[in-house]
Amino acid sequence: MNPNTVQIVMIVVLFAVMYFLLIRPQKKQEKEIRDMRAGLKVGDDIVTIGGICGKIVRVKDNRLTIQVGADKTKFDIEKWAVSRLDEGRKDSAVKASKDEEEKKVTPKSMKKLGKKEEAAEAAPAETPAE
Repeated sequence: MNPNTVQIVMIVVLFAVMYFLLIRPQKKQEKEIRDMRAGLKVGDDIVTIGGICGKIVRVKDNRLTIQVGADKTKFDIEKWAVSRLDEGRKDSAVKASKDEEEKKVTPKSMKKLGKKEEAAEAAPAETPAE
């Protein structure tokens, strides 16, 4: 083989490796983010690029109105400022609602009785000395 041909093949291989290791995954990630931003709707919990967590209350073109905090402050942001959907807030809200349901179902007297039984089982049985 000609040395020039080997060099050309090596350069082509290098570009192919660069494409599959760097460029292609980045384009895939950009597409996922673009699709996520295009699919935003009212009621979604989001996290902005700046780290602000909020709930979308209005979607208009490329602007979102989000509600933040206990006092329900609302402000507008651009769609490109959304970093990700906040799945953690939804999971914690579901967990909190399940805990509330459990509290409603079990009366307090039953909870106390259950704790006494657990304590009795945990205590070692005393045997009389012979």
